[in-house]
Amino acid sequence: MQTFADYILDEEKDMEEKMVIMCYLEKKLRDDPEKRIFFDKSVIFKTTLAKMFINIMDLNVDENLVITASLLCNCKKGNEPQKIGKVKTYAKEGAEYLATLGFDKKFCKICEELNRYSNSNPREKESDILEIMDNFGGLLLDRPERRGYAPLDALIQIEHANLKDVFNRYLGTFREFIEKMEDVNIVIEQSNMRVNALRAMARKVNTY
Repeated sequence: MQTFADYILDEEKDMEEKMVIMCYLEKKLRDDPEKRIFFDKSVIFKTTLAKMFINIMDLNVDENLVITASLLCNCKKGNEPQKIGKVKTYAKEGAEYLATLGFDKKFCKICEELNRYSNSNPREKESDILEIMDNFGGLLLDRPERRGYAPLDALIQIEHANLKDVFNRYLGTFREFIEKMEDVNIVIEQSNMRVNALRAMARKVNTY
């Protein structure tokens, strides 16, 4: 019997089609407290950034695996401001939920290692990419309490605060990636275009 994991991970390889699936799933489960998932434009932005990082830096990872994990690893994050207790548990809760959808142990481990609260060691290399995208992408985006950081300021914040005391195998490569970009605002503009295009597409089929 085909599972959701089989469908979105193995059968559908196109990133934008995966995003449409996630839009549909988010709406379908929105009113079910037990099954609802978190998916919004911040997830789309971080996933787009991850794809660019992998391609431009020619990373030796499974792009399809990373993109799918990026779309799902925050599934139990919640829409409201996060309390510290929830911050420490949502990645693990998400991994446990993804297991019920048919994802294997490695995929769930990658998603759980989005942050460092799992204390998992050794970490999967794909998890290090998700960690950087989650931190960097989150800093670039505006929040109710602050404006988004400039790209270089966000990088400095990650290197000297967020990930200062941990080893992330891709952090140095990510700095090279940022330096290669003439203007990271291009990434934000492209991501906003993707969000608008996906919303227009979703409206046509009443799925968002």
